[in-house]
Amino acid sequence: MAKQTFTTGQVLTAAQMTSLQQTAMGGGAATAKTASYVLTAADAGTVVQMNAAGATTITVNTALFAAGDSVQIQNIGAGICTITAGTATVTTAGSLALSQWEGGNLYFTSTSASIFFDIVQSSGMTNPMTTTGDTIYSSSGSTPARLGIGSTGQVLTVAAGIPSWATPASGSTFSGASVYFSSTLTLTANTEVVIGFNNENYDTNTYHDNSTNNSRLTVPSTGYYLVSGYYISNQTGNRRMVYIKKNGTTLTQYTAFAGTGITECTSVAEGVYYATAGDYFQLVAYSENTTPATAQAGSIYNNFSIAYLGA
Repeated sequence: MAKQTFTTGQVLTAAQMTSLQQTAMGGGAATAKTASYVLTAADAGTVVQMNAAGATTITVNTALFAAGDSVQIQNIGAGICTITAGTATVTTAGSLALSQWEGGNLYFTSTSASIFFDIVQSSGMTNPMTTTGDTIYSSSGSTPARLGIGSTGQVLTVAAGIPSWATPASGSTFSGASVYFSSTLTLTANTEVVIGFNNENYDTNTYHDNSTNNSRLTVPSTGYYLVSGYYISNQTGNRRMVYIKKNGTTLTQYTAFAGTGITECTSVAEGVYYATAGDYFQLVAYSENTTPATAQAGSIYNNFSIAYLGA
C-alpha cells in the first residue's frame, strides 16, 4: 500500500487494513518493473520489484520521501538491478547491485539521504569446497580457490606462490658412516700417521671407500657434522695424540699422557664442524717418544665416524 494520509474519524476498509498489515510486515503490494525505473513519491511504503533479463537501475532522487519513509526493493529477474543515487544519497554496508532473488529495504533518514539495508545478498564468496578437509585460499588476489585435502603425512607448504601439500623432507633418516682399520697400525715415533681404514661398520651415503683415499670421510652435502675418532695404543712412551683434520688442516687435537710402565692408552678426538659438499675429514695418530725415536707397536683398536646433523 502506498503511503496514505488519514483524517480523524475515517473508516478503513478491510482491503486497506490488509494492505497496511502487509506493509508493516515487510510485504505489501508489489509494483512490477521490467525496465530501469526512477522512484516516485507514490512508492513510499510499497514494494518495487524488478523483473528484467538485462541490467537495470532504480534511481533515488531528493524531495520525494520524508524521513522515516521506506521502500522495499526486490529483484526477481536474471539481470543485475543496481540501486543508483540520483540527486539523493544512498548509503549501504553491502552491495547496491542486486542479483536475482536479492533485495532490501531503502530507508530515508531525510528527504535527500537514504540507507539501503540488505535482506539477502548472495553475491558473497561462492564456496568452492567439495571434500572434507578441503582448504580455501586466495587465488589471483581476491578469487577464492579450493585446495583439496592432502594425503596422510603430508604438510602444507608454498610452491610457486600458492599453498600446496607436499611430503616433508625426512628428518629422521640417518646419514653417516663408521669405519675402522682391521690390523695393527704401526706408528713411527714423533711422526703423524694419517690412518687409512679398510673396513666399514656402516656407510649410508658413500662417505668412504675402503680402497681409494681410504683415510677420508667425504661429506655428500653441505651442513653440520659430528666427527669423532679414537685409537687405543699398546706402546710405551711419553704421550700419544689423535687429530681430526678437514681438507688437510688440523681441527681438533687430543693428547693422552702415558707414564713409565703404562703400555695401553686411549686417545679420542671429537667435534661438530660445518662442511661443504666434497670436503673430507681424516683421523691422524701421533706417538711421541723422545728416547729412542723408533717405531712403536702402535694402534690395536681404532674407529672413525661421521654423522650429519643438519644444514
